[in-house]
Amino acid sequence: ALGLLLCWEGRELSLHWCHKVLILLVIGICSFFFWLLFTYWKERWLTIGLSLQVFAPYIHLGSISMMVMVAWPVAFYVIHLEGEAKIRRYKITSNERRRNKMCNMITKLRALQVAVVLPFFLILLCLYVVPWGNHSPCIQEKDKLGPKPSFFGHRGAPMLGPENTMMSFEKAVEEGAFGLESDVHISMDRVPFLMHDYDLRRTTNIREVLPNASLKHPGFFGWYFLSTLNAGKWFSHSWVKPFYHMKPLSEADREKASKQKIPKFMELLKLAQREKKLVIFDLNVPPRQHPARSAYIQIAVREILDSQIEQHLIIWLPGSQREYVRSRAPGFQHIGRLFTIEQLTKQNITRINVDYKRLFYNGLREYKAANININLYVINEPWLFSLAWCSRIQSVTTDNIQVLNKINHPYYFMTPNFYMLMWILMDCASAIFIVAIFYFHWWRESQSEKVLRGISSYAETPSISLQKE
Repeated sequence: ALGLLLCWEGRELSLHWCHKVLILLVIGICSFFFWLLFTYWKERWLTIGLSLQVFAPYIHLGSISMMVMVAWPVAFYVIHLEGEAKIRRYKITSNERRRNKMCNMITKLRALQVAVVLPFFLILLCLYVVPWGNHSPCIQEKDKLGPKPSFFGHRGAPMLGPENTMMSFEKAVEEGAFGLESDVHISMDRVPFLMHDYDLRRTTNIREVLPNASLKHPGFFGWYFLSTLNAGKWFSHSWVKPFYHMKPLSEADREKASKQKIPKFMELLKLAQREKKLVIFDLNVPPRQHPARSAYIQIAVREILDSQIEQHLIIWLPGSQREYVRSRAPGFQHIGRLFTIEQLTKQNITRINVDYKRLFYNGLREYKAANININLYVINEPWLFSLAWCSRIQSVTTDNIQVLNKINHPYYFMTPNFYMLMWILMDCASAIFIVAIFYFHWWRESQSEKVLRGISSYAETPSISLQKE
């Protein structure tokens, strides 16, 4: 920035070669840093973009307030430049060389004024008219607000108990979950069990029991060995916080968590049947050389049917062999992913389960127009849940059910009339303040100019009288 200002003044930059190398190095490091930021934070940038749909009205009003505060230094600088230009105009002499130099300086001062004032007022004008293009879902009439989305407990309630354990699912039921979400693997002896990861290190004590096999795929173990592993001790430690907003466990819950085991899929199904909760699950394909690789769909369907759970409580997510599943269990509710409307219609699917970042950027309106029910995952933040609610999403999968379930009205919701009133009042008030700020600086500069004129005229009077004498 300093170099640009020096170039503006017409001064040549005399840099040592060390300085040039240092500047290039800083530019390279900054470029690399931004590349990493945009590459590895891509998902977070998408979330930030979505947050603007909720916070845009408040950012707009806050930006106008900021422009009012910025108006003070802008007005001071611009009026000061105007005073400088007037002073230099008074000093113009008959000497042609000095006259040209002074005129060039006045031109630069005028250019600086334009460079400061023009962007300021263009930004201000954009802020004044931006609500015309603001279509936030949270700005709508109250009677158009849809019902509160239902909740699927993501691996249960993983902020209240170890994920994919019976304690976690029981906590989700206690918090009012509409359904339970889990991940299913098939053991070597064809027993479906609940586990998310592709190894057992994170959520079990496999490193203590069998450290040499800790990287092994869960499906390559028999159920007897899996049932002996502890699946909750990692969660019960006081220093463990899988989630940033997670509250400390009570002593009773910590003790209960430390005794959790890997549950069978059957245990989850029986809990869902008893509590009349929906079940949605990811069915992981067994690895190669696994004895159940070609029959894992049949094993999962048989397990569900053997549990005697009501078929309408099962939301079938796996995309393979849907015709077979429909023939064996016609009561299952089939749910798709982010397929096209034509694909969903062809497969007779009226519900999708999709990552919220992908949906909000890819055809939310088209799915709603086609009457496709939508389940979003994973929604943990209240503002994001409010966005889903205002967008008339039917259900969400969440880790934070104990917080979201207590929200009885979407955050940051406002009616169009209220927003328009705030918009007009803020625009009018800011315009009055900005005009007053510029007028104040102009008045103060004019007072200073009068004083300078008085001093200069007083200084010139004796010289004139001396010349007459």
